[in-house]
Amino acid sequence: MTTLNAILGGLFNIIVVLLLAPFCEGVLRKVTARLQSRQGPPLRQPYFDLLKLLGKEDIESGEIPLMQRFAVYLALASVLTIACLVPMGFSAPMNAGGDVILLTYLLTLAGICTLLAGLAAGSTYSLVGISREMMTMIALEPLFAIAIIIGALHVKSFRLDAVLSGSVYATGLPVSGVLIFIVMVFSFQAFVQRVPFDTTEAETEIMEGPVMEYSGPKLALFKYAQMAKLVIYSGLFVTLFVPWGNGLRFPLGWVLYWAKVLGLVLLVTVTAATHARYRIDQAIRYYASLLAVAALALILASYGL
Repeated sequence: MTTLNAILGGLFNIIVVLLLAPFCEGVLRKVTARLQSRQGPPLRQPYFDLLKLLGKEDIESGEIPLMQRFAVYLALASVLTIACLVPMGFSAPMNAGGDVILLTYLLTLAGICTLLAGLAAGSTYSLVGISREMMTMIALEPLFAIAIIIGALHVKSFRLDAVLSGSVYATGLPVSGVLIFIVMVFSFQAFVQRVPFDTTEAETEIMEGPVMEYSGPKLALFKYAQMAKLVIYSGLFVTLFVPWGNGLRFPLGWVLYWAKVLGLVLLVTVTAATHARYRIDQAIRYYASLLAVAALALILASYGL
């Protein structure tokens, strides 16, 4: 793949994520409303919400305005950079530009941006939010890193194209693969910060926490980054654990890939609509139990199991 093709492929992935992220949010809202016997907003409502916020006055009420701006732009940029490294119905367009270590750093960077945003806001609720986010990151972020490292151990390479090609689980699930698959299924709701694990921005408890001092365009970009994060994490999950059919010719393989992503979004929606939010102490205990199982899977993978 030439450099030009890699750049064009990365831009294509970014455009697809930007276009589909609000649609997935619309699906989430609509299905949630239906499960609760409500009409719900139209599927295009998230697009209107983003446009409305982008058109509002940019009011900076935090203690460190420069950090507020930096956190917003970095949050969206880090998520969209991941889109350039993940195969979304095609081979990863920029897999030569990084490895699984870079991918792990970028996944963690999105959470760090939330910490910076809350710190720059300086309000009581935002500080509570970032304290929760920090506890969550310590307990949760290692899980996806372990899942990626287990894939790297099985293919004996840290190259993104090798780990994300689906070759690890396409022919069968090793014991470590089964364990980490179970861990990722039960932790996925927390990765995308949806009920019952939206403790960092719990609107009924701490009024959006880290982003409560944000409004207008900055809030729009943060919301956009969160929508895109749902699509990116769903795509990574599908690529790692449900790779079957990704090798089909375009457009069948591409359509099948996004159908699986949409199915995962629907699963997230149903879970969020049927569960109450956990307290932060309950969530941390839940993450700790999953982390123990993930550590066992990593030990087994190191022995080739």
